[in-house]
Amino acid sequence: MGNRTAMVSLDLGLTTSPVIVQQEYVLLPDGQRLSWEAIDEIAIHKATCFAIADNAVRPIQSFSQHLNRFYSLMPTTGAPTLVIAGFPMHRIKESDPQRDTLKKIRAIAPIRGAVLDTATGLGYTAIAAAQTAQRVVTIELDPAVLDIARLNPWSRPLFENPKIEQLIGNTFECIQSLPDAAFSRIIHDPPTFRLAGELYSGAFYRQLFRVLKMGGRVFHYIGNLESSSNQRIMRGVIRRLRESGFGRVVQKPDAFGLVAYKE
Repeated sequence: MGNRTAMVSLDLGLTTSPVIVQQEYVLLPDGQRLSWEAIDEIAIHKATCFAIADNAVRPIQSFSQHLNRFYSLMPTTGAPTLVIAGFPMHRIKESDPQRDTLKKIRAIAPIRGAVLDTATGLGYTAIAAAQTAQRVVTIELDPAVLDIARLNPWSRPLFENPKIEQLIGNTFECIQSLPDAAFSRIIHDPPTFRLAGELYSGAFYRQLFRVLKMGGRVFHYIGNLESSSNQRIMRGVIRRLRESGFGRVVQKPDAFGLVAYKE
């Protein structure tokens, strides 16, 4: 088989680059050589993203000793998603992480002033909000998640955009040190109730109310609002948000969440 050139994506679909296909390996633009065995490994594990280094591939995965959780980066039709203990953190059925993120952002548009993102993850929410916000503060509990994000090409603006400020710690604790009325918008996209019940509590919602400016809005992700289990969670969330001071709470089924207004 003679040498030939093929166009492939080496950054999970963001761009395409030419590679030289040879009999024993594929030559990448940076000079690395990938064996056909390595390429077969990528092809076999369709639910895993891989990083390339030193002429070899390795899955983008991490185990957190801090939380005893396994994380991995999973490809989709668009941007990849973070998988925690087997559960994708974005909508990928009839959607993709980018569209999922934009629906959350649009639910509280216009995005302006300072924005609080309570759960960084891969940073898609912070990145999208920073396009029009004056600044974005984003909080991540587990440094292992940021290790995954650093290997994700779609997450690069999280580490490069000067408007984004990253905090590492427990959101329930970190928010208590943030000043009153500091944010015009809050995006609250917590892990499941089972993983982070304190982020669905009245005590936490009172902190959201405190740091939100008058006239501000909070988007609270719930999940599919037609699900019977999510409806039970939603009823409790609405009740606690109102008890915490939010006068109006509106369902946003298309974004799988609620918007609470400080009026």
